[in-house]
Amino acid sequence: MPTNFTVVPVKDNTRKANEGDEEEDVDDNNVVKEEEEDATGDGVPKENSPFINNTDNDKGNSYDGTNMALFEEEMDSNPMVSSLLNKLANYTNLTQGAQEHEEAEDDEGPKKKAVKSPQMGTFMGVYLPCLQNILGVILFLRLTWIVGTAGILESLAIVGLCCSCTMLTAISMSAIATNGVVPAGGSYYMISRSLGPEFGGAVGLCFYLGTTFAGSMYILGTIEILLTYIVPKAAIFVAEKKEDEAGALLNNMRVYGTCCLALMAVVVFVGVKYVNKLALVFLACVILSILAIYAGVIKTIFEPPDFPVCMLGNRTLQNHNFDRCLKTEVIDNVTVPTKLWKLFCDGPELNATCNDFFVNNNVTSLQGIPGLTSGVISENMWSDYGPLGMLVESKTLSSVGGSDPAQDIYMPYVVNDITTFFTLLVGIYFPSVTGIMAGSNRSGDLRDAQKSIPIGTILAIVTTSIIYITCVVLFGACIEGVLLRDKFGDSVKGNLVIGTLSWPSPWVIVIGSFFSCCGAGLQSLTGAPRLLQAIARDGIVPFLQVFGHGKANGEPTWALLLTAGICEIGILIASLDAVAPILSMFFLMCYLFVNLACAVQTLLRTPNWRPRFKYYHWALSFLGMSLCLALMFISSWYYAIVAMAIASCIYKYIEYRGAEKEWGDGIRGLSLNAARYALIRLEEAPPHTKNWRPQLLVLLNLDSDQGVKHPRLLSLTTQLKAGKGLTIVGNVLEGTYLTKEAEAKRAEQNIKSSMSTERTKGFCHVVVSSNLRDGFSHLIQSAGLGGMKHNTVLMAWPGTWRQSNDPQSWKNFIETVRETTAAHHALLVAKNVDSFPTNQDRLGEGTIDVWWVVHDGGMLMLLPFLLRQHKVWRKCKMRIFTVAQMDDNSIQMKKDLQMFLYHLRLDAEVEVVEMHDNDISAFTYEKTLVMEQRSQMLKQMQLSRTEREREAQLIHDRNTASHATINDKTESGPERVHMTWTKDKLFTERNRNRECNANVAVRDLFNMKPEWESLNQSNVRRMHTAVKLNEVVVNKSQGAHLVLLNMPGPPKNRGGDENYMEFLEVLLEGLNRVLLVRGGGREVITIYS
Repeated sequence: MPTNFTVVPVKDNTRKANEGDEEEDVDDNNVVKEEEEDATGDGVPKENSPFINNTDNDKGNSYDGTNMALFEEEMDSNPMVSSLLNKLANYTNLTQGAQEHEEAEDDEGPKKKAVKSPQMGTFMGVYLPCLQNILGVILFLRLTWIVGTAGILESLAIVGLCCSCTMLTAISMSAIATNGVVPAGGSYYMISRSLGPEFGGAVGLCFYLGTTFAGSMYILGTIEILLTYIVPKAAIFVAEKKEDEAGALLNNMRVYGTCCLALMAVVVFVGVKYVNKLALVFLACVILSILAIYAGVIKTIFEPPDFPVCMLGNRTLQNHNFDRCLKTEVIDNVTVPTKLWKLFCDGPELNATCNDFFVNNNVTSLQGIPGLTSGVISENMWSDYGPLGMLVESKTLSSVGGSDPAQDIYMPYVVNDITTFFTLLVGIYFPSVTGIMAGSNRSGDLRDAQKSIPIGTILAIVTTSIIYITCVVLFGACIEGVLLRDKFGDSVKGNLVIGTLSWPSPWVIVIGSFFSCCGAGLQSLTGAPRLLQAIARDGIVPFLQVFGHGKANGEPTWALLLTAGICEIGILIASLDAVAPILSMFFLMCYLFVNLACAVQTLLRTPNWRPRFKYYHWALSFLGMSLCLALMFISSWYYAIVAMAIASCIYKYIEYRGAEKEWGDGIRGLSLNAARYALIRLEEAPPHTKNWRPQLLVLLNLDSDQGVKHPRLLSLTTQLKAGKGLTIVGNVLEGTYLTKEAEAKRAEQNIKSSMSTERTKGFCHVVVSSNLRDGFSHLIQSAGLGGMKHNTVLMAWPGTWRQSNDPQSWKNFIETVRETTAAHHALLVAKNVDSFPTNQDRLGEGTIDVWWVVHDGGMLMLLPFLLRQHKVWRKCKMRIFTVAQMDDNSIQMKKDLQMFLYHLRLDAEVEVVEMHDNDISAFTYEKTLVMEQRSQMLKQMQLSRTEREREAQLIHDRNTASHATINDKTESGPERVHMTWTKDKLFTERNRNRECNANVAVRDLFNMKPEWESLNQSNVRRMHTAVKLNEVVVNKSQGAHLVLLNMPGPPKNRGGDENYMEFLEVLLEGLNRVLLVRGGGREVITIYS
């Protein structure tokens, strides 16, 4: 839909004309400076402002006037539209290495050369490079053999499959390439920015390996042409016997290939610009060779070339060591044997012993190129696959006698050098359609990449597809079948088979294909290191960063060395037919992910997905992706698995160790959609008890420098979660968000850093609130999203609450306890959290003791089980202590509890603790008295800080003294106490005491000190529970690695909050690591499967 813009000039009357000129100069300079600057790191434009490649030089120059004074305070972050449009219009893609070239020039002299805008159009920049990369070695060296072996129909199927694959990929690539500016980097840039750094790195390295092995293939093709067709006598290894010829050829390929690779690497290292200048020369060789083929086909209609093929019966003979296709010839009326006779017989005599097949069959001569009108096309229509060593036989000739494999291998027959089948030919042919990325790789040099890449690439694919299809048909219609299946042209005196068809001479094709392969090899050795350098500079694969460095002018020296090393592996394989399927895998994987990227972006309807190329559809992308996957397994299923394994390893490595990048990729959008769908599904119903696990909200405290005060709390979280479920780490800052924004971000960064150090996987949430109380309340209420909300709150015990001047610290703690209870969340409070083990610690033999006083839904038993899954706690055993009431049968309780644990599939020792009597000791009264006196004094007197400390010390001294006077009495007294005061139990016990123990009560009353009489009896009873339970827990569990204990709830009357803290302190006194647990009001563990 066209959009009309109207530009309205706004004049500034206060400015002078010369000032306006100066301002324009400044703007122009800014544009040049901006082009000189380059974004480092992930290679994408900075996104902190609407400018592309924004620089600090823009600030201060973008506003100078009074007409826009209303917006003057926003000019730094929101520049004027006129400046923005000016920069967008002058934006240029720097080609890879351009920045380093400029820096080198800057070092040489003070003058800085302006960066030239790229000027290449569609024809020169995309069409011809694609044409040169697509047409190449397979067309000249293997296409005739593929047509002869697979037949015309199956060859057309192979060409159709491969060309369809590349066409669908090109459509997807065109959509991605036209969706915004594509900087230099081409295909790797497109994939990585569409699918994210993990996929981008994996596919980028696969594409790099494919390009590197393509270099190997082109070098092997060059050496094959050199040694087989140009100078066969240059071979170092010469086979003495026919059966050793294949091995000798491979060794020659290895030696010459290594020398050729070294020479090409030196050429690329010394002067890559000469390689680029020679590209047109190499392309001209390719085009001339193809024109020579078509000219030769036309000539066969009128005058077929004379290339006879000598046949013995129906078998094709290698025409190297004889000149005439005759057994004997008459010279001066004397019949004499020919050179062919000597190859099949023991001697030159006519009565010599000869090979049976040679004796029984006649020698005939077939025309190798019968011509377009000969009707040979009907014979070449069908396939002729066979095993290794199978003789190449004519379908039209007959023979007498069978084959003798033991003797045939020594005879000069043309045979299959490899086992042939359809899928093998697909793998060998596919490299001939690769090269469609050549245009996108030059995106930095194009005048208008968004227009040139789709048109140039698709036209090149159409052109090459037509060439391949016509060549398949014309080869089948012009060349005899036995000659087509003769891979190395042995039956036509070692001529290149496709050369026999060309006009005016076979040497046109030989020389043309030689230079074509040389050029393609140089191009691969030029492009592959730059691709590796781009990946290394993105910083997504840490161990590759050394390959991002290069010479002063940007040439990737280290990357070139690695490329040459990998290329040498392909050359050592030495067989063109073995290397071709390897690079097919890597290219197919790259194309697969290009299609996937386009499909994902289209289906997600990402707002930024607005390609100018409109002729794409997600169904076409999925079809292309499926075709790529199918071709991978059709070509070679084991190579496909290896390629996928390599890509998967790279993906996982980048995910585990790589730098975090946010490129707005499609996989992130896919994750968001999947997360949204899952969250909506989760909210439909609460989780079943079997699926319940603690989803933690961890309330952290920060110190004055915004550092985490208790990092061991995060360690405990990691040990409890082991990466499963939800973890939200929250913190509250006091103040307003407008004033504390920077502080909140710093706190969030510090928390995330601590989470990374402690390996805590989860989310961070920092809230700024007017007071801490409301902030924690907001976190408890609103943290999480949908069904992914926390069900458990983990926090540290406020250890310094007694020394704190501000009572709000422990009041906030108690209110948090109340809020978690009201929200039906479980609560975990870690006391002495700094003494908890780190993730690196390994606790030895010991116990995790659970004191199960009241039923909390099974939290107390589930937590030790979860902890023991972690290697820190793995060696610890679990012990469960429970308390028997006055009328309970402790023996039966132990049996029942053991049975319950058996059904829960938990291994634990069970112990029942009996506490019967409810005598309240003098120590309990004294403790209660000290607690109440301290509370009253702090409330009424409003003491200053110094006086409070003195008073607290006085109370502490009195407490110590009174403890010493009654210590003997408490130790000698019975360990019998009534536990877990419920309301009903309290009334029962009170009535029983009144009726049965009236005399004892009266005696105790007379023994009381006068100040005890005024004590709140409820506080006395609570203190009694805390003291007695503490004595028992310390006695049984002081040596335990961890003690889990039911956490009593705070009083409903807020007036007793400070007493509640005292009760808990007494309860936990003398214990090292304690985890107080409150259930969330639901069952969290079940005996059912």
